[in-house]
Amino acid sequence: MTSLTSNPQTSISPHHNAVIEVKNLVYAYSHEEPVLNEISFSLNAGDRIALMGATGSGKSTLLETLIGLKHPHSGAIFINGIPVEPRTLPQIRQQIGFTFQDANDQLFMPTILEDVTFGPRNYGISPAIATDKARQLLADFGLEAYAHRSAHELSGGQRRLAALATILALEPSILILDEPTNGLDPAWRRHLAQVLLKLPVQVMLIASHDLHWLGRVTQRALVLSAGQIQIDSDIQSLLQDGNTLDQLGLPVDW
Repeated sequence: MTSLTSNPQTSISPHHNAVIEVKNLVYAYSHEEPVLNEISFSLNAGDRIALMGATGSGKSTLLETLIGLKHPHSGAIFINGIPVEPRTLPQIRQQIGFTFQDANDQLFMPTILEDVTFGPRNYGISPAIATDKARQLLADFGLEAYAHRSAHELSGGQRRLAALATILALEPSILILDEPTNGLDPAWRRHLAQVLLKLPVQVMLIASHDLHWLGRVTQRALVLSAGQIQIDSDIQSLLQDGNTLDQLGLPVDW
């Protein structure tokens, strides 16, 4: 088991091979201790990463800084060598597919089919091609029968799958998922894993408390605790280390 603490670095230039590079990242809510404190890590092409940590450890905050929804107080983030800054956000967000914890934040059109076609059409894809792609994605998720229904008519798990379809329609090269198995029953959790493992993305970064599911989908674990990445480990090794997981507030069998 490798226990890490982040060390300040003087350079803020990107590493040439990294898909996602985070250097000395600090983020705090007003007048509070930093929830992210001097965090540094790199993710390379082919990485499938679990972001783990107890509730309140800052997982969602970290994910939201990667796509520019939250602005760090200091440090730097690079996506394929491009710094994440206000001026680069359109370019950054074309590369990243991001799902929120609450699927309702991504479903706003009158029907699910329109939700899934919205992104491609917004980028100039023809309505016919966008619709074909959307119908295929809905079929992949077992949602074709719900194409002309609104999100409010779907179960929580179905809404989560529909939200994922909306970002996959844009064919992102990087996939960042926040608690993707919330509301999914075991059969759909397995199906989601099968879909994700087939996706041709550069990097997949998944924040979740669903430890066994993460063990099937990801290869490497980053564990957030006390504002820092405390562990960077092969996920199978970590899942077998019950004492460490208990200490981090992540008991593996609960």
